[in-house]
Amino acid sequence: MRCINRFGKTLCVILTSVLLTAGLAGCGAKEFSFAYDRNRNNTSFSIASHTQGKTMDTFASDLCVTVGDVSSGTDVDMSQATAAGLFDISSGKVIYAKNVHEQLNPASLTKILTALCALKYGNPDDMLTATENVNIRESGAVKLGLTAGDTMTMDQALHALLLKSANDVAVMIAEHVGGSVEGFAELMNDTANSLGATNSHFVNPHGLTDPNHYTTAYDLYLICNEAVKYDKIVEIIHTSSYTSVYHDGNGNDKFIDVANSNAYIKGEIPSPDNVTVIGGKTGTTNAAGNCLLLYARDNSGNPYISIILQSSDRTIMYTEMTDLLSEIS
Repeated sequence: MRCINRFGKTLCVILTSVLLTAGLAGCGAKEFSFAYDRNRNNTSFSIASHTQGKTMDTFASDLCVTVGDVSSGTDVDMSQATAAGLFDISSGKVIYAKNVHEQLNPASLTKILTALCALKYGNPDDMLTATENVNIRESGAVKLGLTAGDTMTMDQALHALLLKSANDVAVMIAEHVGGSVEGFAELMNDTANSLGATNSHFVNPHGLTDPNHYTTAYDLYLICNEAVKYDKIVEIIHTSSYTSVYHDGNGNDKFIDVANSNAYIKGEIPSPDNVTVIGGKTGTTNAAGNCLLLYARDNSGNPYISIILQSSDRTIMYTEMTDLLSEIS
């Protein structure tokens, strides 16, 4: 049962699907109840049939679910991060969790959702055109250097977004897909909610600080779990560097030459022997601290998602992430 709906009527869609299924199966009328709370601490809700006394598969039956911290059986030292989690996608097991439902500023980890929405509602060969709104003035904000009239494909834009973490490119993607940053933010929130990431609220496509822009480590797991279903996203986050040519408003060549900001992909930080880091996303702002999300696999090819939010120091963050990855057996 696929519960994705950009118009915010997920429950109605699910109920309709259940009733249609019952009708097709030749069953009589049944009464269903929804145990669902948008402010809940986990993403699971069930649809129970009172006439048969049975409970159907929960919404989160194929997801990792936790309502609190998990550390039993681990040797993880996560003293310098506000929140962290390690999720075994294949088994649905939460290996480690610290404050995974605490609402925090995600910085550029936001761009995983931006990329997801870009491919959900757009295509890699779409042609994008920059407007004056790409001129981001926030001090220290990472930019590709776009100016109004510049054009590039969505594929090029996604490389600049996920590798260089270019905030001006994020705005260009948002305006192309959503018509405006505000329109794209609506798509982001609709998509997040449809995945069960209901403890989040997004107001921009880049993650620059805003008091109304926040998420949780657990919601980021849900979002990443959906994003890595797109081969294009996995391909890009696994890329160490990328060069390409785009054009200004007069058709003149401009160059993209970007490197992955992920220290594991750059070869600066070794992962544990039994773990291959496929890729991920980094993020840093004064409000968010140092943040890192990874998609990795063990020697058997089983996938994992690991997240650290609001670490006090970049070096410590990578040390604690390696410690977290060492729990993969």
